[in-house]
Amino acid sequence: MGDITQLLNAWQAGDESALARLMPVVYAELRRLAVRAMRREAVGHTLQPTALVNEAYLRLTQQERTNWRNRTHFFAIAAQLMRRILVDHVRRRQRQRRGGEHVIITLDGMPDLVAPEPSGSAVDVLALDEALGKLEALAPRQCRIVELRFFSGLTVEATAEALGISAITVKREWAMAKTFLYRELRPAREAACGGERP
Repeated sequence: MGDITQLLNAWQAGDESALARLMPVVYAELRRLAVRAMRREAVGHTLQPTALVNEAYLRLTQQERTNWRNRTHFFAIAAQLMRRILVDHVRRRQRQRRGGEHVIITLDGMPDLVAPEPSGSAVDVLALDEALGKLEALAPRQCRIVELRFFSGLTVEATAEALGISAITVKREWAMAKTFLYRELRPAREAACGGERP
């Protein structure tokens, strides 16, 4: 773990060789994040975890103005970039189809992000992105907490460390964010279920 922070610091200081040494150290964790993100995608999604990792890594290497604080910060930004890549991919596919089908992701695997619901229920990836955009406008820190907890899979304690706040604050704001997202995503989930309430 310390190696990642040291490599990030060396890279930030201008050591280009640190970037080449960083990839093998972070690849497995980036792949885990990508697999976690892809698990929520509809079956037959055209973007594969390896491609998602590669695209995210390329974007990470272009983050010249980012002040890398530590390993947690690096992976939090990686998870945020993966979410953006997935949303961009869906938007591109919809433009190609000229308003074709919505691509949906399942909410399985987020047991405490939404209220209990039947297994296999789903929500449109663009609806989730839109809901997170609204949350970010209202409560930016709550949006960061969702990204860290849901997309990065961080614990409450790791999220608190990454954001420089207490674990109690993370728990409180996580609960508020879940309530907000549940309310925002409810219409999209009902539509995905054929208009029936889940």
